[in-house]
Amino acid sequence: MAPPLIQLKNIALTFGGTPLLSGVELSVSAEQRVCLIGRNGSGKSTLLRIAAGLIEPDTGSRFVQPGATIRYLPQEPDFADHATTLAYVESGLGPGDDHYQARFILERLGLSGDEAPQNLSGGEARRAALARVLAPAPDILLLDEPTNHLDLPTIEWLEGELDSRRSALVIISHDRRFLQNLARSTAWLDRGTIRQIDRGFGAFEAWRDEVLAEEERDQHKLDRRIVAEEHWLRYGVSGRRKRNVKRLGNLHALRQARRDWRGAAGNANLAAAEAEKSGRLVIEAKNIGKSWGERNIVEGFSIRVNRGDRIGVVGPNGAGKTTLVNLLTGASRPDAGSIRFGANIEMATLDQHRESLNPKSTLAEALTGGRGDHVMVGGKPKHVVSYMKDFLFAQEQMRTPLEVLSGGERGRLMLARALAKPSNLLVLDEPTNDLDLETLDVLEEMLGDYEGTVILISHDRDFLDRVVTSVIAPEGNGRWIEYAGGYSDMLAQRGADLQREPVKAAPVETRPPRVAAPSGTPKRRLNFNEKHALETLPKTIARLQAEIARQQRVLDDPDLYTKDRDKFDAASGAIATAQKELHEAEDKWLELEMLREEIEQA
Repeated sequence: MAPPLIQLKNIALTFGGTPLLSGVELSVSAEQRVCLIGRNGSGKSTLLRIAAGLIEPDTGSRFVQPGATIRYLPQEPDFADHATTLAYVESGLGPGDDHYQARFILERLGLSGDEAPQNLSGGEARRAALARVLAPAPDILLLDEPTNHLDLPTIEWLEGELDSRRSALVIISHDRRFLQNLARSTAWLDRGTIRQIDRGFGAFEAWRDEVLAEEERDQHKLDRRIVAEEHWLRYGVSGRRKRNVKRLGNLHALRQARRDWRGAAGNANLAAAEAEKSGRLVIEAKNIGKSWGERNIVEGFSIRVNRGDRIGVVGPNGAGKTTLVNLLTGASRPDAGSIRFGANIEMATLDQHRESLNPKSTLAEALTGGRGDHVMVGGKPKHVVSYMKDFLFAQEQMRTPLEVLSGGERGRLMLARALAKPSNLLVLDEPTNDLDLETLDVLEEMLGDYEGTVILISHDRDFLDRVVTSVIAPEGNGRWIEYAGGYSDMLAQRGADLQREPVKAAPVETRPPRVAAPSGTPKRRLNFNEKHALETLPKTIARLQAEIARQQRVLDDPDLYTKDRDKFDAASGAIATAQKELHEAEDKWLELEMLREEIEQA
């Protein structure tokens, strides 16, 4: 095995009396690609900063191969003392690096280099930070949430760029598809320690579940041993003092082991406060248009949104996704066309602009609006501590200023605020930003169970494939088209990736062929449409069978043909139609049931 380029040994770090890292080991060799996985607040970003040499641990050692170059991408880059994005990127170059690369990478990321850092959007700031770490072509890239604030074309460009390089990678990301395409080994930071497997992210979730299940079995065995020893202590102590003292010491050790054990963190209890059902029609737009100056943002777009639809909106940054959603939800008026809303619409929104939160206010104040210690959830009061716990906040964080919350904690706070309002239409702008994988899973399940309608903007391809029933994508010059299915279905129907307007991609012929990471095929899951069909088809089948039986009773009258020919023909036609639909429904249910069994056995 190749010697490590960077090695962390026995790293320990404590914050505020609570151990964050304990005996952590991490080794990365040349060209190795590691995804670092863990819950929000588990210490992933801190560990990456230790690896970058920015934080000193309490104990442990950090070794870097002499001559090896490292570049670290933080979640929030610091542009202080840099007049332009080019100056910022050039400051990351080493003495022997080619300064032409700074402008070259910036231009490939859709930036000129002349932008003033204070005027950058979140996506532009992230692209400038990426250019700073990519331009030197280092031996090791430490990337903390590299896809945050990036649009889909840029994410896909970044995947290809990293895949074509020989740099070793350590990646923290919530983007499943990004990790599946790049990672070749997985490091799981859990309760202060790291477990590592030489398999990519596709194998992680099944492996994690096995580890946690084994832990539960071990704890169950420990509990049974403690019960047995306590029974001996009460009823079976003999006269052999030396043996008894030793056995009593063993019991104390077992009890201490039980006290010291830290169970895995629970999952968030996400639930949207649902209002009364809306009408079947939620939104109908006909030939709507919107322009800014001479630029067409939306032109001639029509759509009918029915209750229960899950619609994803995708596209490059600046394409007009937010403008389109604002038109569809009535937040903005179209320049042309008409929009009609259905009956009894109650809308709740989640936007990506967390700057609207006062950083000096506390977590409790952000949830209650500064009014008392109760949150109105679905129109009913709920104690703020109880509601905080639903979103994995501890009681001690009640008075915590928002400015010290992690990105994942701020993401959960925004969800908590949005989901408290009764709704039958959820409008979500980048809901997956900074959420850990477990919370993403719960969010997906919550949206699957939500009886209302969902419109969401997202750059998370895996999330879109699992949640939405259709995708709206831009086709240029203000034209938008709705495609049935998820993101992958949209690409298959379009026959091409989304336009890479913000990114000047390298010519196709110069890009080396994609080398598939040996991470194993990611485990297939039933998407929302398939799960919904599997749940509803039995009811459909029963209804059709009942209809066939009802019409058959009509035809059982031997004199019907002569008495009422029209009624006979109608009943015969209804049976034929119902039998055809029944056959199709039974075939579809059988196909999905077989698929479900294959997935469970995989």
